[in-house]
Amino acid sequence: MNIEDIIKEENKVYCKPELLEEVHMHYCPGCSHGVIHKLLAEVIAEMGLTEKTVGVSPVGCAVFAYNYIDVDWIEAAHGRAPAVATAVSRLWPENVVFTYQGDGDMSAIGTAESIHAANRGENIVMIFVNNAIYGMTGGQMAPTTLIGQKTATTPYGRRVDLNGHPLEITNLMKELDGTCYVTRQSVHTPGNVRKTKAAIKKAFENALAKKGTSVVEVVATCNSGWKLSPDASNKWMEQNMFEKYPLGDLKNV
Repeated sequence: MNIEDIIKEENKVYCKPELLEEVHMHYCPGCSHGVIHKLLAEVIAEMGLTEKTVGVSPVGCAVFAYNYIDVDWIEAAHGRAPAVATAVSRLWPENVVFTYQGDGDMSAIGTAESIHAANRGENIVMIFVNNAIYGMTGGQMAPTTLIGQKTATTPYGRRVDLNGHPLEITNLMKELDGTCYVTRQSVHTPGNVRKTKAAIKKAFENALAKKGTSVVEVVATCNSGWKLSPDASNKWMEQNMFEKYPLGDLKNV
C-alpha cells in the first residue's frame, strides 16, 4: 500500500481542525488548554461561524489564544474580557462573541466584570478554565484553590482561617437571571472531551438564538503548577477537584 492509498478520504480517521493554526503551542505538556482550543476550533468551523466569531482573550496562560485559532480576536486587560465582549456583542450583534478566561481571571481580577455581564444577560459565551491555581505567574493560590492545596503562596496548604473558602463562581453564575446555560465539564477522558464539545456547541447555539449569557466551566489540570506529571495531574484532579467542582449542567433554560 502506498501513501496515496493511506490518505484517501475513506481512510481518514482524524484530521487537525481547519481553524487551528500551523504553529507550536506554548502550553506545558499535559495542559488542558490545547484540547479546549481544539474543541473551540471544531465547533466554530462545524457551525459555519468562522467569519462571525470574535474571541476575547485576557492575560494569563491563554493570552496567546489568538495565535492558535483562526478567527477574529481582541486581547483584553486582565479580567476585563467580559466588558470588552459586551461592547463587541452590542456593536456587532450579528457576531458570536466568546471570552476565554482562567480562574485567576474570571474569579479574581475580573469577578465584577464577569458577574455583572452575566447578570445583565449579555449575549456572550464565557469559557472558564479552572485549574485552581495561577499557572502563568508562578503557581500562586487562586480563589478556586482547594482547602489544603499547596501552592507557591500557600506552601503548607490553603487554610480557611487565613485564606478563606474556595470561590465557586460558576455556582454564583447559575443564580443570575441573565444566564441561560451554565455547565461544568472536563477534558481528561475521551468521553468528557465529547461532553465538553457538546457543551461549547450548545453555548454557541444559545448565542445565535440571543438567549443571554452562557458559561462553560472546564475543570482543568496544571501539572507545572501542581508539580505533578500529566498522568498524575489527571488522577489528582479526579480525586480532589471533582468533589468541590462536580461535573454536569448547573442551569439549562
